[in-house]
Amino acid sequence: MTSRFEAAHNLVDYPGGPEPLHGHSYKVEAVLESKDLQRYDLAVDFTVAQKALDAIAAEFDYKYINEHSWFAKRNTSAENLARYFAERLETSGVLGWTEVAEVTVWEGPKNRATWQPDKR
Repeated sequence: MTSRFEAAHNLVDYPGGPEPLHGHSYKVEAVLESKDLQRYDLAVDFTVAQKALDAIAAEFDYKYINEHSWFAKRNTSAENLARYFAERLETSGVLGWTEVAEVTVWEGPKNRATWQPDKR
């Protein structure tokens, strides 16, 4: 599943001080996994899961990510955004027993970071 959003941010905890405010065209890719199939021989209902992913992306669309409450004491890095999306999807209640395998956040067409939840 993928979703997109446009947003501004700047890393505050950064060598040499905060980096300048700038924006990105973000792309979020979520990979889901399941050991078993659910009703109708599906691991997950993509329509419902996609709506959840899009709703999370809408929290940031055309906004300043640093003002989001989850980032109050965190850098607004692609790594932390991927973690946020993974955690929100896991707790959304729409995945059934399907789990988030990984979330990748792209900052434009070249730079990306992937978060894989700890499944210990």
